[in-house]
Amino acid sequence: MQRIIPTPRWMRKAVPRFFQYLLLTITTILIFVPIVILLFGSVKTTGQMYSTPYTFPNPPDWSNIKFILSSPSFWRMMKNSLIVMAATTTLTVFLCSLVAFVFSRLEFRGKNWIFNLFTVGLMFPINVAILPVYFVLRQMEQYGINMIDSLMGVILVQTAFQLSGNIMILRGFFTAVPKELQDAAYIDGCTNFDFFWRIMLPLVKPSLAAIAALIMIASWNDLLVPLVVLNNDKLWTLPLGTMQFQGQYSSDLAIISAFVALSAIPTIIFYFFAEKQIVAGMTAGAIKG
Repeated sequence: MQRIIPTPRWMRKAVPRFFQYLLLTITTILIFVPIVILLFGSVKTTGQMYSTPYTFPNPPDWSNIKFILSSPSFWRMMKNSLIVMAATTTLTVFLCSLVAFVFSRLEFRGKNWIFNLFTVGLMFPINVAILPVYFVLRQMEQYGINMIDSLMGVILVQTAFQLSGNIMILRGFFTAVPKELQDAAYIDGCTNFDFFWRIMLPLVKPSLAAIAALIMIASWNDLLVPLVVLNNDKLWTLPLGTMQFQGQYSSDLAIISAFVALSAIPTIIFYFFAEKQIVAGMTAGAIKG
């Protein structure tokens, strides 16, 4: 009878680990190579981008960066993007936390049916619903509410489409808080709002921070809503301005790269600072019962 030689233990561990690192390496290359080309291209001439797209420019050409930074329209779009991002994040987190608390802690008739309405919202992405949303915003002008060519219109639409998914996420974190803690708070005289504000929110702060970070990134990078709502170039956000800038300077790839790189740098910096908070908030849960 032929004897079967067992596979060495080190090989059983090394082979899966090799494929894991190989997959991670390929994924990293696919993600970072376009970013590196973009950053290098922002300090090159258009000719250098075509001839040596993967090498660092020697010497760097900073004229494109200086041209963008000296443009008043760039800083105006930066300001508009910051306003939209800050307002959308604040409003979304506030509304989601309130609604998630209601669905996780309070009992009332029709609770499950109403919650299902929010889950239905996940079935209609903004790409599908943007045309009806535009008609609704246009009809609001008949009642003296101007949402077209208004940053408020962009903020409300972005907030509306961020609600469903984030309510479901926060509801799970709120539900994880032990029921005994709520009972003890009510015995001490807390109202529903007191329990929500003084006890619940501090406990789920990492989850709120994670959701806020994701909302900020999504709002900053959003192109579709500003494209549909905003016509006045003085109200354009950076993604919309980037699209228009590419059309204006379509033959000058270097200056386009500089504009796109400067527009993306705030998001990249913010993500590096918020990455730990996002991972911790989405994986740790609210509190261990």
